[in-house]
Amino acid sequence: MTRLVNVSNRVALPSGSSNAAGGLAVGVLAALREHGGIWFGWNGRTVKGEPAGPQLTQDGNITYATIELSERSHELYYNGFANTSLWPVCHYLLGYFRYERREFDEYRRVNSLFARKLIPLLRPDDLIWVHDYHLIPLASELRRAGINNPIGFFLHVPFPALEMLRVLPVYQQLLRALCAYDVVGFHTPRDLRCFRDALDSQGLGDGAGADRRNHANGARMHADVFPIGIDVDECQQLAMQTGEHDHVKRMVKHLHGRQLLIGVDRLDYSKGLEERFQAFTRLLENYPANRNQVSYIQVAPKTRTGVRAYDDIREALEQTAGQINGRFADIDWVPVRYLNRAFDRATLMGFFRESSVGLVTPVRDGMNLVVKEFIASQPLYDPGMPVLSSLAGAAHELSDAILVNPYDVDGVADAMHRALNMSEGERRERHSSMLAVLRRNDITAWRTRFVEALLQAQGQNQTADP
Repeated sequence: MTRLVNVSNRVALPSGSSNAAGGLAVGVLAALREHGGIWFGWNGRTVKGEPAGPQLTQDGNITYATIELSERSHELYYNGFANTSLWPVCHYLLGYFRYERREFDEYRRVNSLFARKLIPLLRPDDLIWVHDYHLIPLASELRRAGINNPIGFFLHVPFPALEMLRVLPVYQQLLRALCAYDVVGFHTPRDLRCFRDALDSQGLGDGAGADRRNHANGARMHADVFPIGIDVDECQQLAMQTGEHDHVKRMVKHLHGRQLLIGVDRLDYSKGLEERFQAFTRLLENYPANRNQVSYIQVAPKTRTGVRAYDDIREALEQTAGQINGRFADIDWVPVRYLNRAFDRATLMGFFRESSVGLVTPVRDGMNLVVKEFIASQPLYDPGMPVLSSLAGAAHELSDAILVNPYDVDGVADAMHRALNMSEGERRERHSSMLAVLRRNDITAWRTRFVEALLQAQGQNQTADP
């Protein structure tokens, strides 16, 4: 019986916090439950010596197989190449880019480690689904070890244009590594075009498996668009059920009837948070009628500890929030509540339902599921409006959101004011259209289409075998 083997940098263990139960976890878990299989990856722990494992945890028909990383690997592979070389390039933010050969070497070694630890767990008819930029070379490592199973790769971040990609000294190696996969998936048509342009630049545009020296059947790589979605019904149910939760009730109480603008983002420089704070300041400057009439809550939990850039943005946001409140606050009104902490998904859905405006303004993003969760959480009779960056992947699907350039501070302020004052009829019409898109491209459609592509690759491989 065909199993699904999911591989990601981190594993959402069944005993883990509900904060992790979103995005990738929801879609992958549903696919694993349907097919049975393994979720393999790092458990978040570091050790001084050679990593042990994998450690196996069984939950129904899913086996969670996790390994540790050495402290050196975590620093060079994760904090290093993955997040100071690949992440900035994929998000077009070269001010944060740094490349060191030793970090790339460790990136390859960790991918080799993942392959070595995974191989003993594999069966001949397994489908292997690899996730995100941390593990681009994994299929190459598996092919070199003689693994001929269908292997798919899904990129959760943007794929950069060729001229940006070429900033990476090792971009050619990464492109060849991607050609070791049977299926390569992206969020948007733009990402797919950029990938094809990059392949063409290296003479790989025919889709040939350029890095499959040990892949006997000579199968060809298929690249396509698989926009990730959400579980719409779950979001709606959570939003309605959490109205009486303590956090939600306290938040509503302190609004005192004011309209709420909300942002929920990881604390990351790609999310456009500093520009967003500036735009909210401009809203209060340019449209003074909003003073003491609106409140802005920004939820931004800490991320990637040990990387200086993330400490810097946290300090900048704390300072800016203080300046806004010092300038505009009144005895009974605090304009900005900046919460540098995490909330569970149920609470966030409740926050979204009570909000008039959802602020999702990254300077670049692969998809961004927050805007989809915001839309799904809204009451049908009186929905709030999302202000969405045109540089987020979700903008390709959600053209009825109020689209903005996140670098245009005045433009974002205008969009906030427009969202706050949009008529109920227009909001309902736009929300209905966006909700239909969410249902068409929901989390089930995403994982089903990708697994079907892998199954098709499996069938082609079996046909090609002598």
